[in-house]
Amino acid sequence: MKSMEQELLCPVCKDIVKQPIVLPCLHSVCLMCASEVLVQSGYPQPELPPEPNSPASTPNTRSPRQMRRPMPKSDRVDRLLRSGSGTYPGRRRKEGPPPLMLFPCAPCGRDVELGERGLAECMRNLTLERIVERYRHTVSLGSVAVMCQFCKPPQALEATKGCADCRASFCNECFKLYHPWGTPRAQHEHVQPTLNFRPKVLTCPEHDQERLQFYCKSCQMLLCSLCKLRRIHAGHKIAPVTQAYQTLKDKIIKELNYILSNQDMVLTQITQLENAITQTEVRVSAKEQLSHCVKEIMALLTERQTMLAQALESSRQRRAEALANQVAEKRSLLEHAGLMAFTQELLKENDPSSFVHAARITHNRLAQSIESMQRFSLSADPSFRHFQLDVSRELKLLTDLNFIQAPLAPVIDTQRTLAYDQLFLCWRSPQDSTPAWHYSVEFRRRGVVPGGGARGGIRGGLATARWGWQRLEEVTGTCAVIDRLEMDSVYVLRVRGCNKAGFGEYSEEVYLHTPPAPVLNFYLDSRWGLHADRMVVSKEQRCARSVPGLSLLQAADRALTSCHLTADLLVGDVAITQGRHYWACSVEPGSYLVKVGVGLESKLQEWFHLPQDMASPRYDPDSGHDSGAEDSSDSPPPFSFLTMGMGKIFLPSSANSHHTNANYRESGFTNGNGPSSPTGVTYPLPPRLGVCLDFEKGRVTFYDAHSLRPLWEGPVDCSAPVCPAFCFIGGGALQLQELVANRNANQTPVRRVTIQSRVTKLN
Repeated sequence: MKSMEQELLCPVCKDIVKQPIVLPCLHSVCLMCASEVLVQSGYPQPELPPEPNSPASTPNTRSPRQMRRPMPKSDRVDRLLRSGSGTYPGRRRKEGPPPLMLFPCAPCGRDVELGERGLAECMRNLTLERIVERYRHTVSLGSVAVMCQFCKPPQALEATKGCADCRASFCNECFKLYHPWGTPRAQHEHVQPTLNFRPKVLTCPEHDQERLQFYCKSCQMLLCSLCKLRRIHAGHKIAPVTQAYQTLKDKIIKELNYILSNQDMVLTQITQLENAITQTEVRVSAKEQLSHCVKEIMALLTERQTMLAQALESSRQRRAEALANQVAEKRSLLEHAGLMAFTQELLKENDPSSFVHAARITHNRLAQSIESMQRFSLSADPSFRHFQLDVSRELKLLTDLNFIQAPLAPVIDTQRTLAYDQLFLCWRSPQDSTPAWHYSVEFRRRGVVPGGGARGGIRGGLATARWGWQRLEEVTGTCAVIDRLEMDSVYVLRVRGCNKAGFGEYSEEVYLHTPPAPVLNFYLDSRWGLHADRMVVSKEQRCARSVPGLSLLQAADRALTSCHLTADLLVGDVAITQGRHYWACSVEPGSYLVKVGVGLESKLQEWFHLPQDMASPRYDPDSGHDSGAEDSSDSPPPFSFLTMGMGKIFLPSSANSHHTNANYRESGFTNGNGPSSPTGVTYPLPPRLGVCLDFEKGRVTFYDAHSLRPLWEGPVDCSAPVCPAFCFIGGGALQLQELVANRNANQTPVRRVTIQSRVTKLN
């Protein structure tokens, strides 16, 4: 019990709490301390009750006759909490609400709003009062002995009993004297001697004498029967306080048992912390490394200084020699110099042949000297201007010299991150983050039991982490591919960087939903006699574009009456004969009409070679779906399509699609312009459309491939091979979703299709 005293201290006075109240932040303080703090903050002094051991509450000088006076029904502390400080009973309606009281809570380190009524908003902490009272009786009873309040001062005895009705403590003799046998006082409730006889029942701060019998889960506060009827709690989850009591008590018991059953873990963690503190105090490797790095920088600077000084001295010597040679050359041109004297003597020669033979060299020297005089310049620059050092960049680097920081949390690029045949995760580092040497990518399947490993794999260096996380170590780029995943599952992914300082913070977790079936990889078949003037298929056979040709322009004069257009049909180069398969595609929002779906291969060929005129969608309300649902036959339709165009998608109405349409509406897709007719409804076009075919069940489901929410589900005849099909009416463009495995490949990989090929079937 002695170790519990730390939990019973008031955060303001650092002593055991007296008359504790609960602040809105759930911390408890003494009522007197709370009042003093409010006064120091500039609020008016509230009226406080006397201390429990003051003469007003310990009437040890009263006589038995005086004690016959009726006791008050409620103590002054409760009246203070009901009236409180900060109330304005005379406030007029036009004056506006009074200012809110702010209490500086020491444990929180912030100001807590008390509301308009001040301390009246704070209820007593009866549980803490009882704990303090039991603590005083078991641990500190000798130091705070309760004396009888009716004995005379010289012969005051220690109290042995307390009376809850009289709200006083008595010794044995005084108790018999003031509670005679056969009188109503003999029926009073006997309690342990105490100095605090405040009522042990919580009442509503706003409604006097109303007990708190309900708990609002939405507001997380206790309510009385009158507060429950307030409009502010309309629609809230309100439960009886006994239910909230049992629920919270069970949680605390469970948490307490968990901590008590893991005491070895706590001791191990304490040992690790103590060892870490010891290592922090003893280990000086970081300091030694800092000193070593600074010494290396200084040594390099000294070496560089010596080298630059030598280069400067060498240049000075070369320039001095060049200037000295130039001075000697100029001195030779003086009147009494050697060249001039030799020339004068040379001119005394009278023999022409000898003069010409000897004077040519002298002539050349004199000509050079004259040219040098006319074009005089210093042979070397004495200023050394280009020997100045620019150390601004180095000074900035030295100023910014600091310890290496771990990389900041990466930012995941949600536009490029997707789940298809594999998970493709892409991220970038924040602009002010230190460079990362490599990254660690972690993922887990949502719903994995903590402590157990999740199924699945990841390309290269897979390691199992705690709490079900799978980890890919030392990813050098800013993207990662995760494969071998569970179908129709939600995966949580996160990433963090690492450098010499260690690992940084994790990025925000992202959630990716894997497709409901294995992804089918196929290409568009361009061998069905496409109209070259209208339909163009890319070289990779992954996208197609339809351009309105001459036939559509010629039919424009009938557009306002009953325009009939011919559809261009594309199919995949595979035929599905078993299993469940999923694929996705995107339709250009500006397309006129594009139908995406599946159908029997034989029926599609028949429809293509013997096309039926298709009425304009402007006049056919059911033009968005060609599933054959309007046929009177109970057999499933030979093909099933969804129609998209002009930025919308048309969802037909059928008995099998009610739940999917409801899911689509719940996902946030709304369209005020869409029709509300029983034939169907239109919604905004999703970025990508997913198609899932269950061959055995003969069902096809269309999804919003971005969120994998179902859009529509319908039947399809699977008695023969079924092909993916795409139909174009007017201008439009379509592109198949590229596999994640092919995203970084230089060439198209070998296709691995385990189902029957359409060409093989035709042969």
